[in-house]
Amino acid sequence: MFKYYGKYAPYLFLLPAMVVLVVFFFIPFFQTFGLSFFDYSSSIYNPTFIGWENYTKLFHSSIFYKVLWNTFLYLFIAVPILAIFPLFLAILINQKIKGVTLYKILIYLPVIVSIVVAAIAFKWLYADQGILNFIATQFRISPIGWLTDPKFALYSVIIVTIWKGIGYYMIIYLASLMSVPKELYEACDIDGANFLTKHLTVTVPHIMPTIALVTTISAISAMKVFAEIYVMTKGGPLNSSKTIVYYIYERAFENLDLGYASAMAVVLLIIVMVFSLINILGFERNKYQI
Repeated sequence: MFKYYGKYAPYLFLLPAMVVLVVFFFIPFFQTFGLSFFDYSSSIYNPTFIGWENYTKLFHSSIFYKVLWNTFLYLFIAVPILAIFPLFLAILINQKIKGVTLYKILIYLPVIVSIVVAAIAFKWLYADQGILNFIATQFRISPIGWLTDPKFALYSVIIVTIWKGIGYYMIIYLASLMSVPKELYEACDIDGANFLTKHLTVTVPHIMPTIALVTTISAISAMKVFAEIYVMTKGGPLNSSKTIVYYIYERAFENLDLGYASAMAVVLLIIVMVFSLINILGFERNKYQI
């Protein structure tokens, strides 16, 4: 009996994952894609079929391009820092130093803190009469509108995302560093390689799949950021910190424009898939050569 089912064993192991994907990804995706062809502005219970009009309206909207630019800006600032700085910390903590466990706990602590709690705490720090502006006034610097000035609002929120994610990605890198053969480091020491050369020639090539993973995860997280913006700025001021996910939420649940929001969700999915493929193929192109 077991011999008969042997050739189907791989499919049986894949079945639970496929069920989860179908229920939580494919069905919602096709439902969202279907909703994007309807207009819910007149009645949410009796929508009107309008075809591709939501997509046409979307790509002629100045606000959409504004939030799309904010999303890409979030991506291009947060992802390089979250891919490089945690690796640097992981390499340092991987050395034989005193109190390494304490350092790991302190760096990982922000990951445990709820994003809502972190956003509220930073909102207090960024307040007009908050700690940061108090410190600025001690150095005779005019108070800065961290969350009220369009020039600073988005960058202030990005700092929260970076602060929250550094410890998480550091732990991923630490786990990957354990797989690097120590003999290679010893060979570098014999050849007289310095600290930077040793890790550029040994560490980085060996953990490149992990770097690709971290880059992909952080890119997806940056493109779907929501909680920080919802708690700290509500997308303001003047849409300066509004990203595409927050805009989808705003149109769907505040304006009840489900068709337009669904069209944006489909566009976001396509963008995320493209960036994920670029990350994977860019870091592991030798692995996927045809």
